[in-house]
Amino acid sequence: MTIQSIIKKSLKRLELEGKLLTPDFYAEAFCKEATKVNMQVEDCNHVKKYSAQLNKEFQKDLKNYRIQTMNELVRFLISKLNRTNTSQCSEIVESQTQLLKRVFQVISVLHNKEASELASRSLDLIAHAPGASQIDQFRQLWVNFLTTYDDTFLQQLQALGDIDSSDLKKTVENFHLTLENTAQDASQLDLEKIASLLVASFVPSIASSVNDKIADISQRIRSNPQLLESDSIESDIKTAIILRIALDKASVKEMVESLDGVLDKLSLRLIDMIESSDASTVEIQKIKKDLESYSEESVTNFKIAHKKLFTIAVALEENTQLLSKDLKCHSEEVTKLSKKVHRLEKELEAARKESKEDFLTKLYNKRALDELLEMKEAEFNRYGHNYSVVMMDLDHFKNVNDTYGHEAGDAVLSAFAKILKKEARSVDVIGRFGGEEFLAVLSETDTKGGVIFAEKVRKHVERAKFMYKGKRIKVTVSSGVSERARHVSLQAVINSADEYLYKAKSSGRNQVAYK
Repeated sequence: MTIQSIIKKSLKRLELEGKLLTPDFYAEAFCKEATKVNMQVEDCNHVKKYSAQLNKEFQKDLKNYRIQTMNELVRFLISKLNRTNTSQCSEIVESQTQLLKRVFQVISVLHNKEASELASRSLDLIAHAPGASQIDQFRQLWVNFLTTYDDTFLQQLQALGDIDSSDLKKTVENFHLTLENTAQDASQLDLEKIASLLVASFVPSIASSVNDKIADISQRIRSNPQLLESDSIESDIKTAIILRIALDKASVKEMVESLDGVLDKLSLRLIDMIESSDASTVEIQKIKKDLESYSEESVTNFKIAHKKLFTIAVALEENTQLLSKDLKCHSEEVTKLSKKVHRLEKELEAARKESKEDFLTKLYNKRALDELLEMKEAEFNRYGHNYSVVMMDLDHFKNVNDTYGHEAGDAVLSAFAKILKKEARSVDVIGRFGGEEFLAVLSETDTKGGVIFAEKVRKHVERAKFMYKGKRIKVTVSSGVSERARHVSLQAVINSADEYLYKAKSSGRNQVAYK
């Protein structure tokens, strides 16, 4: 390995550990990377060289204090020299202890739960005269806190105002100003919500689909919510409601007519089957009494159904015993079939759990994605193979289901899956993360490459013609991109991509968000 490679890895180590690029931190990182590849660098052996010239007592102390760098060695020697004056050393230690107490007291009242708890524990440690190993343990806890602290959660508040991570008070004041400015847009937002609810109410509760008139009114209100403030739209809304009720009534009528035909056939069949029986049961008597109690004001079509149901109940009351005997003869076969169905259901459920393919899109399902992400994470940890995660979500997908029906929504999801397969490479992993949300894992790809992929998908979707029953459905997609090398864990990079997806959708949709 060349010096240039070690330099690059050293800079990468500083970035991952969250350390500043100072001479001391750089020298420490460089020596660690050189040691990993067994490269001997003279500047990295100064501590070992000079330590060998000290007496055995000092060498033992160096080992106990884990001295690794020249700065640590110099501070160690200075502290040893200071201890030659016992009185002065005691005063310095006492002053340093008081200073640490005041620093920890300040940290404990700051607005960070993890730092406050660690500061309180450190104060308790100082109060109980700790040993060197305990102090070193807490020093490592503070190092861990500093290197893993992540304030990207503040970016979730970006929509409320400017974020100043060094001054939370100023950030809160900015939020107040932003909220005052956005209050003027509240009425517009309310109109959009009302329009969305109103359009959803136009969808029939019984009929399977809307007609052209309702679809036209829905589209007008959805595309221009300000129409709700005009008097002219009132009559259109009333018309849509009347049409919706008419569609439901027509569906109910069809159902009743269908029920009427079924009852005719059922009545004849049952009477023929049990005409020789003359017994009755408590359950059949109860059914007859319920039917006799029906109101005379019932709807005409339902009266016909009621009359025929009553005829069946009387016939069952007179002939049920023979049917019971016949059923008992077949009970053993029914029991066997029931057990067989139960066993097959278990086998089907087991097969479903083993499946790694989403039944609709034919992409990887959530379970398969989790397994493949763990494999990518293992490659990253062992070999340093970087990868990017692209989180994608179809914009306003609920409106597609509400307006055109769930069959249209399924058709859009399947078509979008084909676009993802076409744009992805053979080494990439594409899957359905849930609902209308999809996830892509791009091997050996940084943020820039992830953005290129996401933009290709976005443009492809934007110009594609999603057709359903001769009608074109307008579809767009929003994406969030993040790469593994910039984060401390697999979950962190997934959370980051999800946050950028949220940012893309809250910023207007049909776009790619990244850092």
